[in-house]
Amino acid sequence: MLLLAGFLSIFLGLLALTVDRPLAHFIYDHVSGRAHKALDSVTHYAKAGHWLAAAILALIVAAAMRHFGLFAAQVVQLINYSFAFIVSLVVGSAILHIIKLVLGRRRPRDDMEMGLYGFMPLAFNPDYNSFPSGHALTICCVAVIFTCVWPMAWAVWFAVAALLAVTRALLTAHFLSDVLIGAGIGLIAAREVLLLGFPGFSPGWF
Repeated sequence: MLLLAGFLSIFLGLLALTVDRPLAHFIYDHVSGRAHKALDSVTHYAKAGHWLAAAILALIVAAAMRHFGLFAAQVVQLINYSFAFIVSLVVGSAILHIIKLVLGRRRPRDDMEMGLYGFMPLAFNPDYNSFPSGHALTICCVAVIFTCVWPMAWAVWFAVAALLAVTRALLTAHFLSDVLIGAGIGLIAAREVLLLGFPGFSPGWF
């Protein structure tokens, strides 16, 4: 099911390429300064650095708990899920950054403010780094891991992930297709890492 969701997100992202530019211009013209400020205050919750630091901290806490012989079963889970997230993020980010460098796409604001738009394949120019969205990838990896830990609240985790991912498009930091494809890569990467590298640590419906 999660694999299907990932590929569906990528497919919708490819379809969104046809409406990306007018949609981005519409958002740029209609999102107020106050709304922009509010969106900007929450979008960073999807930033990879924050979650990577949290995973490393969780590993440190788990090591201390293991040293003192505390909560053995919980320590195993904490270690496995922390490592699973880190590996998911590394694998997904590697794929994402290869796509960014190979396809090369300017961000929406470059179009609005400098008249620079479109893809530049094989340019390997770091200024062309919009496609896909790293924030969307990261927060979808987080949602997958949280679903493993608290499966009954899976709808909450994915709803929050979707909302945070969409903030990237609403801030015109990314086109909608960037967000959808980044999210799809994150879902697939996290699922495959869990099923192949951490068997038994994910729900059966993955």
